[in-house]
Amino acid sequence: MEWETVIGLEIHTQLRTKSKIFSSASTAFGAEPNTQACAVDLGLPGVLPVVNAEAIRMATKFGLATGSAICKHSVFARKNYFYPDSPKGYQISQMELPIVGEGAIDIELEDGTKKTIGITRAHLEEDAGKSLHEDYQGMTGIDLNRAGTPLLEIVSEPDMRSAKEAVAYMKKIHSLVQYIEISDGNMAESSFRCDANVSVRPKGQKEYGTRAELKNINSFRFVERAINLEIERQIDVIEDGGKVVQETRLYDADKHETRSMRSKEEANDYRYFPDPDLLPVVFDDAYIEEIRKTLPELPDEKTARFVSDLGLSEYDAGILTASRELADFFEAVIGQSVDAKLTANWIIGDVSARLNKEDLTIAECPVSSKLLAGMLKRIEDNTISGKIAKDVFNGMWNGEGDADTVIDKKGLKQITDDSAIEAIIDEVIANSPDQLEQYRSGKDKLFGYFVGQVMKASQGKANPAQVNQMLKDKLS
Repeated sequence: MEWETVIGLEIHTQLRTKSKIFSSASTAFGAEPNTQACAVDLGLPGVLPVVNAEAIRMATKFGLATGSAICKHSVFARKNYFYPDSPKGYQISQMELPIVGEGAIDIELEDGTKKTIGITRAHLEEDAGKSLHEDYQGMTGIDLNRAGTPLLEIVSEPDMRSAKEAVAYMKKIHSLVQYIEISDGNMAESSFRCDANVSVRPKGQKEYGTRAELKNINSFRFVERAINLEIERQIDVIEDGGKVVQETRLYDADKHETRSMRSKEEANDYRYFPDPDLLPVVFDDAYIEEIRKTLPELPDEKTARFVSDLGLSEYDAGILTASRELADFFEAVIGQSVDAKLTANWIIGDVSARLNKEDLTIAECPVSSKLLAGMLKRIEDNTISGKIAKDVFNGMWNGEGDADTVIDKKGLKQITDDSAIEAIIDEVIANSPDQLEQYRSGKDKLFGYFVGQVMKASQGKANPAQVNQMLKDKLS
C-alpha cells in the first residue's frame, strides 16, 4: 500500500523581551538555577500577573509579517495541568481568542518546488521551568528560571507531506522571527523549538490518520530524523495489523528512537477558562499600523530585490537572505562598490565554508565586510587572481592585515606584464617539445598542460586570462 504523511508543526519561539511575560523577572540565559523566578512566576498567594506590552507588540509584528489576521481583542486563559516544573499548577496561555489568527507562508524545497503552508494561529503563553535529571542521585532537580518566559506558539495547518517540507517550513519561520527581531532563534538555548504532529494515511484517503506528537525538538536535523522515524514506526504498526495510538512521544537523538511519554490530551482535558487575573488585550487599527511601519524588508522581498536589481540567481539570493545577518553582511560588502555576483560567490563559497569549518556565525567572522570588499576590489582590478585571493583571504582571516598588506607582505601581486608572461610561456614551450608536437598533431587536451606549467612557473601569479590568450596565440 502507498502511504501519505500528514504533518503539522507547533513552533515555540521565545520572544526577545528583557523581562518575563507577566512579571519583571529577567529572561537572561545562563543564570544560576532558581535565581530568576519571582513571586509572580512561582504563583505565590496574593500576587497578580501584569501583561508585558512588548510581548504583545512582538506577537502582532509576527502576525503582520505573515499576513495573518490580527485579533484586536484577545484573551488569556488558564491551561490546567500538574507537572513539577509548572509551579502554579496551570499555564497561562490563549485558547479561543489568540492574538494572531490565520495566515500563511511560502516555502521552497531543495529541488526548487514551492508550496504555501497555512498558519492556523499564533498565541502568547508562558514557558514552564526545566526538569533536570542528571547528577541528583535518582532524584529530579527543578530550575524555574524559565518559568514565565514569553513564548509565541505558532501553529501550522497540517499541510506538510514530508519531513523535508517540515524542515523547510521551520527554517522559514526561524529566519522570519530573526528578521523582524522578535527572537534570537537560538536553538541551543531552547529559544526556538517545535512539536511535530505526525500521522499517515493511505494515499488518496481524505480522512486524517491518528497522530502522534513529537515533543520539544530543537534542531532542524533532529526534526527531519524524528519525523522520518515516526513515519516508519506508524506504517510498521498499521501494516502489522495494529493501530496507531494518539500519544505524545519523545525523540531520543542519542539512541535515534521515539518512545511514548503519555497519552495525548485533548483541549478539554486541560479545562481551559479565561484567566480571572488578566483583562482581555484590546487595541485598535492605529496600534496595528504603528507596528506595521516598523517591519523591515522581509526575506521574500529581499530575495526578489537581489534577483531583479542585482542580477543574482534565485538560488544565490535565497541562500543570502536565509539569514538577516548574512544578508546584511552581503549588502555591506556591495555597498563599497563591489560586484554583487563576485561578492555572492565568495560569501556563499569560501566565507561560508570557513565559518562552517570553525563553527562560527557571520557575526563572528574575522574578515569584516570592509576587509572582504577590499580584497574583492583587488580581484576586480587584476591585482590578484581568484586563486591568489584564497591566500589573501587566509591571511586576513589569521589577522595579518587588510588585503593590500597581505599582498605586499607575501608578494602575491599578480603578473600582468605581457613581456614577463611571454617569457615564461616561451620557457615552458621550449622545455616541452614532446607535448608541443602532440598538441599540434591534434591532442587539444594538452592545452591544459601548458596552462598548468605556466601557472606553476609563475607561482600562480600570472593573470590566467592573459596566459590562456597568449598560449593560444603561441601554440597556433
